[in-house]
Amino acid sequence: MLKNGLLWILLLLCAVAVQAQDSGTPYKTRKILPLNDTIRIDSVSVNPAGFTLKDALGKAIDTTYYKADFSKAIVVFKNGYHTADSLSLSYTAYPEFLTKKYSLYDRGRVVPNDAKSGDRFSFNQNTNNILKPLNGLNTSGSITRGITVGNNQNAVVNSNLDLQITGKLSDKVSLRASIQDTNIPLQEGGYSQKLDEFDQIFIEMYSDKWNVRAGDLFLENRQSKFLNFNKKVQGLNTTVVLGNKDSKTTINAAAALVRGQYARSTFTGTEGNQGPYKLTGTNGELYVLVISGSERVYVNGVLLERGESNDYVIDYNAGEITFTSLFPITSEMRINVEYQYSNQNFSRFVTYGGVTHEAEDWSIGTYLYSESDMKNQPLQQSLTNEQVDILKQAGDNTSLMTAPSAYQDTYSENKVLYRRENVNGTDIYIYSNNPDDTLYNVTFSNVGAGQGNYTVSATASVTKIYEYITPLNGVPQGSFEPVVKLTAPAKIQIATVMGKYNPNEKTSVNVEAALSNNDLNLYSPMDDSNNRGTALQLNAKQRLFTQERFMVDAFANYQFVQKDFRTIERLFNIEFNRDWNLTNVVTTDYNQSYLVAGSTLRLPKNGQATYQLEQLDFGSGFTGTRHVVNGQFTFGKFYIQETGSALKSDGNYSTSSFVRNEALAKYHFGKNWAGASFRAEDNEETLKETNTYSSLSQRFTEYGAFTGRGDSTKVYVELGYLQRANDSLVSTLLQRVNTSRSYYLKSRLLKTEKSNLSLFVNYRTLKFTDASYATQKSLNSRLLYNDRYWGQLLQVTGAYETASGTIAEQEFTYVEVAASQGVYMWNDYNNNGIQELQEFEIAPYPDLAKYVRVYLPNQTYRGTHQNKFSVSGTFNSAQWQNETGLKKFLSYFYDQASYIIDRKIRRDGSNFDMNPFSNSEENLLGQNSSLRNSIFFNRGKQHHSVTYTYLNSRSRSLLSVGSQDAKLLSHQAQYAHLIQKTWLLSYTEQHSKTTSDAENYEQKNYTIFSYQLAPKISYIFSRNASLDIFYEYQDKRNTINGKETLAQQRMGTSYSYATEKGFTTSGEFSYYKNDFSGDQSTASAYQMLQGLTAGKNLTWRLLLQKNLTRFLDVNLSYQGRKSETSKTIHTGSVQLRAYF
Repeated sequence: MLKNGLLWILLLLCAVAVQAQDSGTPYKTRKILPLNDTIRIDSVSVNPAGFTLKDALGKAIDTTYYKADFSKAIVVFKNGYHTADSLSLSYTAYPEFLTKKYSLYDRGRVVPNDAKSGDRFSFNQNTNNILKPLNGLNTSGSITRGITVGNNQNAVVNSNLDLQITGKLSDKVSLRASIQDTNIPLQEGGYSQKLDEFDQIFIEMYSDKWNVRAGDLFLENRQSKFLNFNKKVQGLNTTVVLGNKDSKTTINAAAALVRGQYARSTFTGTEGNQGPYKLTGTNGELYVLVISGSERVYVNGVLLERGESNDYVIDYNAGEITFTSLFPITSEMRINVEYQYSNQNFSRFVTYGGVTHEAEDWSIGTYLYSESDMKNQPLQQSLTNEQVDILKQAGDNTSLMTAPSAYQDTYSENKVLYRRENVNGTDIYIYSNNPDDTLYNVTFSNVGAGQGNYTVSATASVTKIYEYITPLNGVPQGSFEPVVKLTAPAKIQIATVMGKYNPNEKTSVNVEAALSNNDLNLYSPMDDSNNRGTALQLNAKQRLFTQERFMVDAFANYQFVQKDFRTIERLFNIEFNRDWNLTNVVTTDYNQSYLVAGSTLRLPKNGQATYQLEQLDFGSGFTGTRHVVNGQFTFGKFYIQETGSALKSDGNYSTSSFVRNEALAKYHFGKNWAGASFRAEDNEETLKETNTYSSLSQRFTEYGAFTGRGDSTKVYVELGYLQRANDSLVSTLLQRVNTSRSYYLKSRLLKTEKSNLSLFVNYRTLKFTDASYATQKSLNSRLLYNDRYWGQLLQVTGAYETASGTIAEQEFTYVEVAASQGVYMWNDYNNNGIQELQEFEIAPYPDLAKYVRVYLPNQTYRGTHQNKFSVSGTFNSAQWQNETGLKKFLSYFYDQASYIIDRKIRRDGSNFDMNPFSNSEENLLGQNSSLRNSIFFNRGKQHHSVTYTYLNSRSRSLLSVGSQDAKLLSHQAQYAHLIQKTWLLSYTEQHSKTTSDAENYEQKNYTIFSYQLAPKISYIFSRNASLDIFYEYQDKRNTINGKETLAQQRMGTSYSYATEKGFTTSGEFSYYKNDFSGDQSTASAYQMLQGLTAGKNLTWRLLLQKNLTRFLDVNLSYQGRKSETSKTIHTGSVQLRAYF
């Protein structure tokens, strides 16, 4: 019997394991918004290994701010932790076969033994039949619906849906789905190499022969030369496969709304500046929302890798890219970033389809693509009839797509409005908050310095205020005009036919023909004569010789592109224009002819070499010939790599000669290696009009050497040196302008199961020939270390990093939303009726949270040297609890310490800030630092348990309205003792100093000293029920400006109660007596009173939670407050949650 039972269990585990292979990885990533102090992780227990909780910047949250109960799958925030941003939660849920309950017998049929009656067995035909949603499929997630009401706000409905489904609908048909709907429209930050598709919403059914997916799609075609694209969309996609592997036909069709529009940003790196670098839209939009995972970043033609431990990170929401210290940026780097960004001018619809047939030695296929703006469905811009007429008359000329922006509006204190006056025959707009004026709502656009008549006069308000500047001698003195730039709806369509013939393994022939139709303005029939274009490509490859030791291939490619042919993305490699010196050539005026022919020599045991001859023509405007050689060989321990090219070109604009060469040699001996590199370019472009060099002309020579030892996958060290001499155009000649020298160290000095130590250092100098230019120095470094000592007694983790970059003068505004849906509230501290940026505070109560912060495009950056250092240590002496003497005494103690600092100082030459403990205020632009130490006695035992916490933090930020500095110094002691398992005595005492310093807003300056003591007595009825009585006294004093004082007494009671049947309730009632002296309308008073008023205040809250079924629970919350000077405020919410 036992053997049979074990066999069945083994078979069950095998079946579950096989099913799990189809259900994907159990590792999950979620976005949560900590509205309450308790957050549910999952519906099942989670694995402590791999659990991480990070903030919006991707930084791990200190464990002293939360406690995770992995068995109950909940996170409880503590120590007053609060954030307005979403948090990222990553974890591994235990599989169902570990969390469900097993039994050899049906529990419904088992009855207790009855010795008197002898009735030991019972049979019941009515087995437990519990309705389970989506029975037969693997499901996880929940759906939440709730409503919040109150007498100080309107009713607000909130919802949340998170559902994942996997499984089989039949033997041949499978289903997978991810359905999510939250109120947090944020994308995951690009701080890691792999992006989880947490924000994808889709339902997909599939089998071996077909696939249907609805929702978020990723459309891609990399087989076609002329229809080469990838695009994230939302719609429906179907794929059907007919036939077998010898004769297969594939049919694909998709229709969807476009999420992103293709764009490309090209710029040159700034010496020693790691970023951030701003990405812009195709029409020069300063704010772009980049579609996550859509970017491709190239530096000098080489594709980089995303991730903090790789080359770059990206902020998708701000459209900014920052390079890590492991990839130093110089002024010699050409940076190209391709990406898709959210374009919300019109709803855009895409249809895509294709049919391909593949046989044994041939294939043929055709694809159709159409992407079009729906001109009758504008989104961000609401076009008037007058604006549509302007677009009709503009044709394809974007400079004519502007319109007056002013329209008459009604007065409101939340609006920035203008009155119109006529000065010297010109209508101008002047800011006015007079309700009696005829007021206009005006949008101002940046038209360029010296091109407009308005400038920004006030930046401290939520909305910028513009001021008219009288032209000087007829020349405009501003950068803004009261106009709005219009965007015309556009359309692009491409059809392509392609074929391939492989009569044998030595011969291959490809052909492709394409037709495009690109209309840049669907409103206007003007300029439509150049909408259509064609393209043709022929490729052939032939094996000439095949020997055991070598093979020779010949190839030829020809491509013809009509001048009006357009593609979705780029047609050639990322640096095609630079390779051919086409930067200043207008290629769209001529048909293109491109011929490539060459051969490849392959040595199967050693490597290969390729030579190719290229001919490029753009009608009579340009002709060029290019020779390209590249190869790589390995001979024993010797490795050689060579790439070279030579270009000669002639055109209407210029003639040019461009020679390039890159070589690398490396020799391995034992565990060591040594090598050298050589790079050189000589580009001479002569303008035909002046017979002088153009600005593209340049040359450089670079030598390098390196040596190393070890295994690059384990422990290794490599040292290297690079020297480069740059010649650029000076007057009309190519002359030496600067010389750079770089020294670098790459290493992993220690790597074991418990230890890791890695170090990277790059130091570079750029010395100019002209003595009037100072030598530029840059330093990038990163040190990572973690280790464990004496078993688990001491754990240490540390990181140190230096880099140079920029810091933005951050611009933002506040937008009003429904009460309880926001985060901030507005306090008019200076009583001027204008919503100023410094007057918004985090709301203490939901009914006051009526505003959200919205960041604006960063336009002003300052150069910085950055110094980041973090170290944390844990002393856990629990392993000595069975020892005697000193070790026994130390076993009662537990200590956690951490120090984190991120300093940015103004970059001024080589003033590197290497000291992570520096207190210097000189040139300081930004800083985030925190020193925290918590020492515990009898941790978690409630037996004369004592905790002492020291905290010293500082946050200095650079804003468009000036810098803002916030400091906090705190000492806190806590005591807890449980008497006879019934009475819990606790006591808290805290001394703190809070400082705020706003550069341009004196009302926000204060220094508050605070003293707090809080005894509490709890009576514990059982493990699930307790009653608390507490008292709290606080003394707060502001020592500057208004010098307000507060003596606050708080007393009250609270309770908590839970049953095993799934009912939980908790509540609290507090009475405040605030003896306040000073002006209550100041920022310091708001911080001291925390949303309450002077005198007597009452607050109360109640929470009820009931599990209605295994899959459904209901939450009711209610809170209120009352002061002497205000009415009673009631706020309540009901939330229903179903688990899948």
